[in-house]
Order: sequence, then structure tokens, then C-alpha cells
Amino acid sequence: MTNEIQSIAIDKFVPHPGNPNRMSKANFAKLFRNIERTGRYEPLVVRPCPADQVEGRPGYFQIINGHHRWQALSELGYEAADAVVWDVDDEQVNILLATLNRLGGADILEKKLALLKKLGEQMPIKDLAKLLPQTAKQIERLTSLKMPTAPSDAKVFASAMVFFLTAEQLPIVEDALFLAALNSGQSRDRKAAAAKAAALTEIAMVFLERGPSKFGGG
Repeated sequence: MTNEIQSIAIDKFVPHPGNPNRMSKANFAKLFRNIERTGRYEPLVVRPCPADQVEGRPGYFQIINGHHRWQALSELGYEAADAVVWDVDDEQVNILLATLNRLGGADILEKKLALLKKLGEQMPIKDLAKLLPQTAKQIERLTSLKMPTAPSDAKVFASAMVFFLTAEQLPIVEDALFLAALNSGQSRDRKAAAAKAAALTEIAMVFLERGPSKFGGG
């Protein structure tokens, strides 16, 4: 396995048939615009393509990570793309496919706000929204907020609740949780999981107090 970046002809890449990652049209458009605007992108991660997928033709590479970048580069007319070639077997590839697009950290809220404000000073919000996951309204709302401080709550035992969000739903829910956390005066020092749980409870309480009809329910 090597992390040396190579330039490989765009038509020599083959998408992995088991790739589980899908990107919404809106997010793909933003990825497309970012690459078109800057010419910069994270190198693809590939492996020498199994012979049965390219009818024995040598010199092809199967994409492990970067399917959407490859698609964007192809549509932009790139003749080659930067990639790192890993020598990994099917089992390792399956593990990578299940993790590379899902493992990640969480934003530090104060730094995220500061970054959004700085970007908002450098370009119009409507243009910024074409490049970032947030909509223009979300960016305006976030950049107008200030982080309050408050003492953290006592530790309590908790129960797990697991659910899944689409790519479109995730930024909306995250912003709603963030706003609810600010509204309830939660400490910025609280752990992310605890803060999100308290914020979700805050939203649920508002819903219960106002009733479903206030939110478009029956």
C-alpha cells in the first residue's frame, strides 16, 4: 500500500459495484462547483481493478473512495485524475467501503460559526450557499448567532435512540439541534451527545406544547 499520488487517465477508473455511498443532487452540484471553481480535490483511493470487471484488460483501477469526485471530474472534462493506489484484497475493500464515507469527527460549534462568518465577509451568502452544505437561510441564521455560556447539567443515566437521516435531512436536523441548544442556554463545554440529546428534547417539548396541527399535522 502506498500513498504516493499518481495521475491516472479518467477512463481507466471503474466504480466499485458494491459502493453504498450515494450523494444527493444538491450536494453533488456543490461538489461539482467546488472542483470547477478551485481545480482542487482530494485524491481518489483506488486499487488495481480485478480482471473479471474489465474483461482482462490491464491498467484499470477500481474506485474505493471518490466515486462522486470521479463523476464530477468526468463531467468537467478532466482527462486524468489524481489518485493513490492501494494493494488491498476484497475483504479489506469491503471494510473500507463501509467506513471511508462514514467515519468522521464533529464540528466545534464556536469555530464553525467563526468560519462561516469569515467566509460570509469574503463572498455573498447566496454564492457561499452554492459551495457549502448549508442553505443561504441556514448560513444567515448561523452567522447571526452568539454562543452563550451556562453551567453544565449533572450526569445522568441515558437510553440510546438510533435513527438514520438522508443527506438532505442531516444538515437541517443538525442546525435545528444547534439552535435549540442555544435557545436553552446550554454550555459550549457539554459533550456533543449530551448537548444533542437535550436539544432534541427541547424541540420535542415545543412540539408537544403547540400540538401537531401547528406543525402541519392532522
